[in-house]
Amino acid sequence: MSNKQLQLETKLFKGFADKSRLAILKTVLAGPKTVSDISKATKLSQPNTSIHLACLLECDLVRKEKKGREVFYRISTKEIKKVIDGAKNILSKHGKEIYKCERY
Repeated sequence: MSNKQLQLETKLFKGFADKSRLAILKTVLAGPKTVSDISKATKLSQPNTSIHLACLLECDLVRKEKKGREVFYRISTKEIKKVIDGAKNILSKHGKEIYKCERY
């Protein structure tokens, strides 16, 4: 594996490691949502939600679609769901050890 690939993968996982961005991604997994919908579901303020959505948009992890006066956000690719589901599977097997780990 090249160093460049490793850096890119590390950057991707740093994005998923942010609690707010992960909450947003998990919220839009269920289907397109407005900023207001996402804010309510994640308990983030609308400005904070918008900042994180801008980051996710820039990285192409979410896409937006305007319908009338509203803008809806959704995941950009089904592989994002696979990553989140993969994390759930890992945690179901190793969650206790990860929770106890003091090095993270």
